[in-house]
Amino acid sequence: MTLDATFWVTISFIIFLGVLIYFKIPQKVKEILEQNILNIKNQISEAEKLKEDAKNILAENEKKISNSKSEVKEMINKANDEAEKNVIRVNEEFHNLMENRKKNAEERIRQLKSQAEKDIKNASVKIAIESAEKLIKNSLDKSKLDKIYSSSIEETKLALKKKSS
Repeated sequence: MTLDATFWVTISFIIFLGVLIYFKIPQKVKEILEQNILNIKNQISEAEKLKEDAKNILAENEKKISNSKSEVKEMINKANDEAEKNVIRVNEEFHNLMENRKKNAEERIRQLKSQAEKDIKNASVKIAIESAEKLIKNSLDKSKLDKIYSSSIEETKLALKKKSS
């Protein structure tokens, strides 16, 4: 019997398989593979749970977004209404202010007119007195003139006091 290379390879292979079986390598490989399979299954189930949680969170956030959109629309509408009310109020205040200024100006004009009329009356009275005085001086003697003049001045003063009151 000749021992060739094939024989030795076969013997080596059988020894190798024996060593593997002796050290329980196939069982360890099987356990490692089963553990890896179990880990992968756990990770898949955990990933599915996370996926469900993510879907729930997404649904909640979408609901919050839709609620926020409606709140924003409501706030915008409220702000627009408030702005319109403010414009109307400011417009009314402006018109009231202008009306008050107009009334004040009209009152001031009446006062100035009244004062001007009084000034004109006073000036007219003064001119009339001076004219009468000149006429009387030219037409009467000095003693009669002084009496008439004094009495006229007193009457004029009384008349002016009554009118100004």
